Amino acid sequence: MSNNSHKSLSPSIPQSPNTPLCVLRVFVSVFFVVVLSLPAFSQNKHTISGHVTDKASGESLIGAYVYDKDNKSRGTSTNVYGFYSITVEEGERQIEASFIGYNTLQITFDVTNDTTINFALDPGSIVLDQEVVISADRPDENVESTDMGKVDLSVEKIKSIPALMGEVDVIRAIQLLPGVMSSGELNSGLYVRGGGPDQNLILLDEAVVYNTGHLFGFFSVFNADAISNTTLHKGSMPAEYGGRLSSVLDVNMKEGNYNKYKVNGGIGIISSRLTIQGPIQKEKSSFLIAGRRTYGDILARPFLKGTDFEGNGYYFYDLNLKANYRFSDKDRLFLSGYFGRDVFNFRSTDGFNLRMPWGNATATLRWNHVFSNKLFMNASAIYNTYDFEVDASFADLNSRFFSGVRDYNFKLDFDLFANAAHTIKFGANYTYHTFTPYSVQATVGDSELTTDDLNKENAHEAAIYIQDEITFTDRLKMNIGLRASAYQQVGPYLSPVFNEQGLPTDSIRYDRGEPIVTYGALEPRLALRYGISDKASIKAGVTFTNQYIHLVANSTSTLPTDLWVPSTQRTKPQKGIQYSLGYFQNFLDNQYEASIEVYYKDLQNQIEFSEFYVPELNEPVENSFVYGEGYSYGIELFLKKRMGNFNGWIGYTLSKTERLFPEINDGIAFPAKYDRRHDLSIVTSYKLSKRWDLAATFVYGTGQALTLPNTFFLINNWLYSDYDMPRNGYRLKPYHRLDLSATWDLNKKPNPKIDNELVFSVYNVYNRYNPFMVYALPEVPADDPTSIDVKLNQISLFPVIPSISWNFSF
Repeated sequence: MSNNSHKSLSPSIPQSPNTPLCVLRVFVSVFFVVVLSLPAFSQNKHTISGHVTDKASGESLIGAYVYDKDNKSRGTSTNVYGFYSITVEEGERQIEASFIGYNTLQITFDVTNDTTINFALDPGSIVLDQEVVISADRPDENVESTDMGKVDLSVEKIKSIPALMGEVDVIRAIQLLPGVMSSGELNSGLYVRGGGPDQNLILLDEAVVYNTGHLFGFFSVFNADAISNTTLHKGSMPAEYGGRLSSVLDVNMKEGNYNKYKVNGGIGIISSRLTIQGPIQKEKSSFLIAGRRTYGDILARPFLKGTDFEGNGYYFYDLNLKANYRFSDKDRLFLSGYFGRDVFNFRSTDGFNLRMPWGNATATLRWNHVFSNKLFMNASAIYNTYDFEVDASFADLNSRFFSGVRDYNFKLDFDLFANAAHTIKFGANYTYHTFTPYSVQATVGDSELTTDDLNKENAHEAAIYIQDEITFTDRLKMNIGLRASAYQQVGPYLSPVFNEQGLPTDSIRYDRGEPIVTYGALEPRLALRYGISDKASIKAGVTFTNQYIHLVANSTSTLPTDLWVPSTQRTKPQKGIQYSLGYFQNFLDNQYEASIEVYYKDLQNQIEFSEFYVPELNEPVENSFVYGEGYSYGIELFLKKRMGNFNGWIGYTLSKTERLFPEINDGIAFPAKYDRRHDLSIVTSYKLSKRWDLAATFVYGTGQALTLPNTFFLINNWLYSDYDMPRNGYRLKPYHRLDLSATWDLNKKPNPKIDNELVFSVYNVYNRYNPFMVYALPEVPADDPTSIDVKLNQISLFPVIPSISWNFSF
């Protein structure tokens, strides 16, 4: 293979240098059309704006609802920084603010001009003798908003769900929602409406988290003690989000207490955690430090000393940091970070050593500025990285395998509260990606093997967006948005040239920063809501998305060979279109909310490894990719009790997800490995008394699809297997499980100096042997030694597991 100048680049390779300019022109045109279509401001209307905070801690409340009591349907929710803005009629007004678990606060005053009002809400108290609890959000938001497939989960609700070994898990709580599935017992990945795990944009304080799991996916990386709010978008994705096809999981960290120092933590059977927060300068700045670590390796170390298992072990840890400063009501600065690591060590008596660390790191710097009562801005600089490493040695052989991705991201977002009928968001972001799909270094004595540095791949990704939440009437609302995205792969890179048969025949070397291939796309978003009555509405939506980076997994391998790779000349961006339609209804004075949603998702340019993939050093990994398409459709049923001492939800999904690859399964469509026909979740909690809270969850899901050999045969005394069945033609047994928990408040008096509780939980109450995996082995019948049968063996991980944990705060 020779190296040629990039000037000989084949004209068949897609090049679109004018795409970003065309996209920008369209974006500007749409922006001015929307702005010019805004109705003129009435002279007898004024704007009220400000922040909503927790009175006890001073932290911002995300999603608090602020409204004019005389016109609740024209209210607004605070953004992720607690800022709100509403336009009201001139004269005496009653403005109210409400939020989950807090008492509603009402302020009455005479509106004569634009005014700033900050709300500080008191945490609510639970009344056990009546069927009333502070509600979780705006009572009629389920039917009033244009949102489809959007779910907000408070940390309090997540902590009330029974947890395995006492480890509260944000991701596992999200997996209990309709349309969201896990891939099995030991996985923290999300499979949303038929999409793969890489098709979810998972953010922690705006930083992308590429790997969400500890212990190979058994626990998530999110420490619930450091989290303030979690929002999932699985239907109509707002235009401010992009780069993924299926969903957005937006996780926000706590700011830290502005008023007093506070320490809280917990001790469980596998890990402990500790959070310290408090003011740096009272009411102006605060900090938060939250850490978590497993300690099984520490406890086992004395017992392993002097044995064959000395030096073996596994542990994980993570650290959340945040600090912020309020310069004024108009300017705030936030700095947050996360660092987490898993480390697996293995040493054998024959001298073989293995060390396997992996993890994420993020850092986010944000500046909020309020230009006016109607215009809010946030500017962010973000860094995030994920890497996986395997270091092995035996005798004079030493090797290192490395895979990772690193991003530098800059964002600028604006909220324009134009008037009561228009809430506009617009902004731009830019990301510089560096991918290392694989890097291998090995030495044997004096010999050395190193993969070329050109295995690294670099790319620019940028987007601009605008969206408008329009209220035509009290019955008709629309959220319309447009996102324009652009992507460019750049050098240094050694790019293969392929012939008509798809085989590499030559290569082209690109210098640092030199453009290789450019892609761009327009991504319109539309959501409509029509109110049938005060308690019911119909919603419809369509979302166009593009994804320029990909996670490619070899599903037949037990090694960690999942790789993040960028779009290239050969690997095209993934494209998705999702259509959704839903009916939403509230009952019994908004105590119950119900919904039925149907969706259809079409996916293009899907990527898999070829059926006979074998990793090769110094070969571009994309040489082993095959490309196809997919689709998913289903119906989701959701019933939720929002108020009362007894509350929870029931979610059910009936769906089908298939993939079609010309080079796989003879070009016949096959079930995706995360296809689930039936998925059921029941989540309940009950406040038995002032000191006892009970909770239960039940899950049921169709078994995972996989491919197994169905024939074994001998040739010249060698045993061979034959996969003479359709791709993913076998189903594991259905998965189902019941979990229970009880929380005992140890405080006998109100407002104790140390607030502490014990949490008792039982995982897999009825000891269901759920299949983790199945493998096939040959079996020779005793009565016929000339034939070979296939025997399937099931591996199950977790029987019934009781646990206890102690939580404290002071």
